[in-house]
Amino acid sequence: MIRRISSILLAFALLVSCAGAEDIILHTISCFGGGNSAGDAYVSILRDFENATGYTVMDESSTSNEAWKAGVLKRFAAGDEPDVLFFFAAGADSKLLLNRLVPLAEINASYPDLSFPQDDVLKEADGQVYAVPLYSFWEGLYVNSDLFDRFGLDLPTDWEKLVRAIQVFRANGIVPISVSLSDIPHYLAEFAMLACVPPEELALRPKTFEEVPASWFEAMNLIRELYQLGAFPDDTAFTTESVTTGLFLDRKAAMQFDGSWQVASFSDQQMDSIVVLPMPLRNGGQAEYYPGGVSMGFFLTRKAWNSNRKDAAVSLLASLTSKESLEKLDNQQMTGGLRSSWEKMTETRHMTQPLQDAMNQQARETWLLECVPAVADGSMSADDCWQKVMKLKPFGE
Repeated sequence: MIRRISSILLAFALLVSCAGAEDIILHTISCFGGGNSAGDAYVSILRDFENATGYTVMDESSTSNEAWKAGVLKRFAAGDEPDVLFFFAAGADSKLLLNRLVPLAEINASYPDLSFPQDDVLKEADGQVYAVPLYSFWEGLYVNSDLFDRFGLDLPTDWEKLVRAIQVFRANGIVPISVSLSDIPHYLAEFAMLACVPPEELALRPKTFEEVPASWFEAMNLIRELYQLGAFPDDTAFTTESVTTGLFLDRKAAMQFDGSWQVASFSDQQMDSIVVLPMPLRNGGQAEYYPGGVSMGFFLTRKAWNSNRKDAAVSLLASLTSKESLEKLDNQQMTGGLRSSWEKMTETRHMTQPLQDAMNQQARETWLLECVPAVADGSMSADDCWQKVMKLKPFGE
């Protein structure tokens, strides 16, 4: 939800910009870094805020991956949290931080003119809403359709066509599916689940190994099957997502699993030849679901709320979540074939929460960073994978 900017917000910013503002230093953490195309817009918003108020903002932004996420959690655990945070909401990660964050209802009670929106989709485990959302997300199989045209291949709308494409691209020195198993195996894992797991089992949250459905084992075995087909880069176990994304953008790779945030990396010209598709089902057809949700938003910390930076921090939160700011940050504008394929995928299918978002941190990291690469190269079985994950109680007791 994007709320309307008003003169009230601007007046508030001017109100808190008072004598002594130069002594106020605010700290922020976000994932608008490491080449994120929204990074420039984020920095611009912070600089405009500084100029308008006289406050100083010290920002620490980086690329969103497991290391970044774990680093944020460690900062909070050590009492070194920022004043304003851009982070995952309404999931296993934010649940760990709730006692260090301020609910929007509490902020609105003290600053009623700001009226931060309380979106029910972002309710946390305690029933409160803490985050102002930036945008919803979706994930899909990105395809360089011009490469398929060059080799006379049909788009991978079913499993046989996907396998055929993998074989042809591999034989011609083009990476079939560009993926890094060293730092971002997330999308591969989620799409393997979609390819094998029926809808009624996608929503299961087993408590024990014995409760894990057979389809979840099939999904892990599918990763091994793709690896053996030569679907991934030769250095998939060591390369990074920035490299694999570069391969796709440079048309040295035919396909890539990724999220909607990747759209901002495509030029208008590239969008004419890139399409996004749902995952083909292993046993025929296309998945009825695609991963998505509202995953991230801006939070105000209790540390800022209980300090002399309270007014300044609330003002910064208001600035970052104004209509103008959200439009600058949400720069996922699609054109061409990409837009039409996205519309077809999202309008004719149901959205489902990624499984990883329901897992606790330790179980998620074990599944994605330990199990997925090991199952892919054959050094771990699907049985051993789910044994390791389920011992960590991924979905609670």
